[in-house]
Amino acid sequence: MKIFFYSLREYDELDFCKKYSKAMGIEFGYSAEYPSPDNYDLASGYDGVSVTPCDFSAPVLEKFHKRGVRYILCRSIGYDHVDLQKAKELGMRVSNVTYPPSGVANYAIMLMMMACRKADLILRMADMQNFSLKGKIGRDISHCTIGVIGTGKIGATVIKHLSAFGCRILAYDLYRNPSLQDMAEYVSLEELYGESDIISLHTNANESNYHLLDEQAFSRMKKGVIIVNTARGKLIDTEALIHALEEGRVGGAALDVLEHEDGLYYYDRTGDVIKNPYLSILRSYPNVILSPHTAFYTMEDVDDMVKGCFESFYAFVNNLPAAHEVK
Repeated sequence: MKIFFYSLREYDELDFCKKYSKAMGIEFGYSAEYPSPDNYDLASGYDGVSVTPCDFSAPVLEKFHKRGVRYILCRSIGYDHVDLQKAKELGMRVSNVTYPPSGVANYAIMLMMMACRKADLILRMADMQNFSLKGKIGRDISHCTIGVIGTGKIGATVIKHLSAFGCRILAYDLYRNPSLQDMAEYVSLEELYGESDIISLHTNANESNYHLLDEQAFSRMKKGVIIVNTARGKLIDTEALIHALEEGRVGGAALDVLEHEDGLYYYDRTGDVIKNPYLSILRSYPNVILSPHTAFYTMEDVDDMVKGCFESFYAFVNNLPAAHEVK
């Protein structure tokens, strides 16, 4: 029983791999590099590969299947980077992981507060020794109406923690969470768009919600709305967001994820000319905060992500039910 870990971070994940390898009797190998044609052979002789979000389309799955890999173990909640239909055709089982929702939830609330108080702009100006107040006045989150799209574990935690701030909370989800009924009001997307001062995204990305926030959605929102995204970049039509920011219909954005971030986030690109116009444009706006997909990044979450891979692998190999199998 052996797992090969791609894009493994030696400075945090490796110690957890050693811990669970010893505890569960599962061997592992690793590379700090992302999967590529140059290193597919590293997985030869391994039963499973563990990956963070990267290209696991049908051709890539076929390459690993030919090398004997039968299990794809995602070290992420999201699994939209894996072609599940092709995996099923090849008989390859796929799993994701879960981790305590408070890490991402609290990060999202931090971004809301930073955007409301223009913290990024204030700190940038302070670096230039501009300590004036002009243009830096913010809003108190306690007096805002906050719309939360997606009330799974992370979205529900956002609502529970926000309820202590005294703000009005609106929620939208295809499936309502009865435990939130005293903290949030479930409404239609139309009502959420029209009444929210802040909209925070907490839903997985799939074909049905691709570019959920598009030109039409932005046109229906309250003028000056702040958009927060700690979920998936493809939930937002970035060109439409840029247009809405330039017109002033959207008052600000705080984004931990971005369309076409593959090959960008988690890499050291110091000194590179980065071919991502979205990144360049958004970074130039004083009312936009960008962080490089780090909302999940706590010791507790990394521990759970690695442990989840070992647990799913053990279940797959021993033909046991896997709590986090994706079908």
